[in-house]
Amino acid sequence: MSPIMQGIITIIVGVGGCVGYFYLSNLVLDKVIFPPKAGDKGRNINRATMVRPWLFLFPAMFALGLYLVYPVIGSFWRSLFNRAGDEFIGFGNYSSMFADSAFQTAFLNNFLWVLVVPAMATFLGLLVAQLTDRLSWGNIAKSLIFMPMAISFVGASLIWRFVYANNPDIGIINAMRDFVGLAPIDVLQIPFWNNFFLMVILIWIQTGFAMVILSAALRGIPEETVEAAIIDGANPFQIFFKIKVPQIMGTIVVVWTTITILVLKVFDIVYAMTGGNFETEILPSYMMDFMFRDDGRATAVAFVIMIIVLPVMIWNIRQARKEMN
Repeated sequence: MSPIMQGIITIIVGVGGCVGYFYLSNLVLDKVIFPPKAGDKGRNINRATMVRPWLFLFPAMFALGLYLVYPVIGSFWRSLFNRAGDEFIGFGNYSSMFADSAFQTAFLNNFLWVLVVPAMATFLGLLVAQLTDRLSWGNIAKSLIFMPMAISFVGASLIWRFVYANNPDIGIINAMRDFVGLAPIDVLQIPFWNNFFLMVILIWIQTGFAMVILSAALRGIPEETVEAAIIDGANPFQIFFKIKVPQIMGTIVVVWTTITILVLKVFDIVYAMTGGNFETEILPSYMMDFMFRDDGRATAVAFVIMIIVLPVMIWNIRQARKEMN
C-alpha cells in the first residue's frame, strides 16, 4: 500500500473513530445508562452531565496510561531484576549503581550542567532581548541568535568540534594559542574543564529560545511603570533590574526550569563530542553504557533520571499556571 493511501486510511479511521466514539458514548449515556424518566425532575440528566466529561477524557487518559504510566511502572519493576531479567534482586541495581565511581562522576557532572547551563542561557537570553529591543536592526540580530535552535544537537556538536579542534588551522581556540606562541591543546581532554566546553554548545543553542520568550515578556511590561521610573530619576540599570526584571520574574523562572528539564535529559552533545570519555560522563550517557549489556542497571538509571526531572516539571507546571492566572 502506498504511503498516501496509508495516510488517507489513517485519517479516516482516526477521525471517524473519534466521532463515532463521542456519538456512541453520548447515545449510551443518555439512552441506556441514564435514560430520562417521568417525574425524576432531571436527576438522571444531572447524573449524565457529571459523567459526560469523564467519558470524553477517557481516550486521552487511556492513552496516557498505556504510553506513560505503564512504561514507568514496567521500567521500575524491570530495574529490580538482574542483568538477564530472570532473578529478582530488589534494589541491588540501585545500591551497586550508587557505589559506582562512574555513576558518581556522571551525577556530579549533571549537577554542574544544571547549575551552569540554565543560568547562563537565561541570563544571555534576557540580556540579548533587552539590548535588541531598542535597535532598528534588532529583529535581524534576534534571527541570527535564534538560528542555532534550528540545528540538531548532533549538528551543533559537529560545528563546535571544528571550534575545539587541536589543529591551529581549524580550531579557533588553538589558532589564538598559536598566535601568542603556545602549543595546541585538545580542550575536550582536559578533565573537569572539558565539561564547561561542552556546556557552551547547549548554551549557544538555548540562548535563542530564552531570548524569544523573554523578549515577548519584556514587551508586555506596561510603559507607564517605565515612564514613572524615568521621571523619578532612575538610571537604565535601575529600570532594568528593579522595574522590568521583577515584573517578568515568573517568565524567567519558567524559561529557567524548561531549560533545566532539557539539561537533565541531554545526551546527544556528550555522545557526539566525547562519548562520555575524559570524565565527561552524564547520567543519560551512563545509562546508554549499560543499555545493551545490563538492562536492569540501565532501567535503574532511567528511573533515577525521571525522579530528578519530576520535581522540576511540577515546579514548571505550577509557574506556568501562575503566569496564565
